[in-house]
Amino acid sequence: MTAFVSAGFPAFSAESIHCTVIIEEASGDALYRKGSCAEAFFPMSTFKIPLAMMGYDAGILQDESSPRWDYSAEFDRPKREQKATDPTFWEKESIVWYSQEITRRLGERRFADYVQRFGYGNRDVSGNPGKKDGLTQSWLMSSLKISPDEQVAFLRRFLSGGLPVSEHASAMTLAIVPHFAAGDGWDIQGKTGSGFMRDKAGKADRSRPLGWFVGWATKGDRRVVFARLNVSDRPSDQPLSIPTRESLIAEFPGIAARF
Repeated sequence: MTAFVSAGFPAFSAESIHCTVIIEEASGDALYRKGSCAEAFFPMSTFKIPLAMMGYDAGILQDESSPRWDYSAEFDRPKREQKATDPTFWEKESIVWYSQEITRRLGERRFADYVQRFGYGNRDVSGNPGKKDGLTQSWLMSSLKISPDEQVAFLRRFLSGGLPVSEHASAMTLAIVPHFAAGDGWDIQGKTGSGFMRDKAGKADRSRPLGWFVGWATKGDRRVVFARLNVSDRPSDQPLSIPTRESLIAEFPGIAARF
């Protein structure tokens, strides 16, 4: 699907892209897979899940409510983010500056090392071409990319204890990822992510919004891992992550009935 490369960014066809993939946590077997799930895209705020693991493992984050950091005007974020934030609020409300404070405290070397050891996506945290901003921008429409297939494989490794982080880091990450009730007794935990594709000049193409919802769903003693990605061919009046999440929650019981 890649058409050309400009300013370090691949350009994709203008067609809409949709993927839903669900795997069994215990075995890794595919339970449901529909759409284009092998191509890699910017992870956006879905990267808050691995960032939580890094933060807790490195001792930067302590528990569900600490540290609580105050907003600073130098962060230059939208009004909805201009408030004191703790780990639970960070995940629930997708506070970008809190993510960037975690990576700043990690530092370039430790941040890159975690991404490498996690085997996360293409592992490229170099950032935007020529800007040396990978520490705070690499996952935000920049160098780091991951496919839906890679998202579920990564999350399965996390859930099964296959990532190089402490038990505390795993437990705290599980504790702060938001819950959503689905039908037929399924409890869904997951994280959204929204952004835009890049145009030929490498700039954000607001006519091509992108939306993610990734996580896991539990019913009784069974847990499955999912990723849903949508890339639209027209502008949206809200982040595409919202309808992506809500559609997956609404459809999940019907999909799960086929397992």
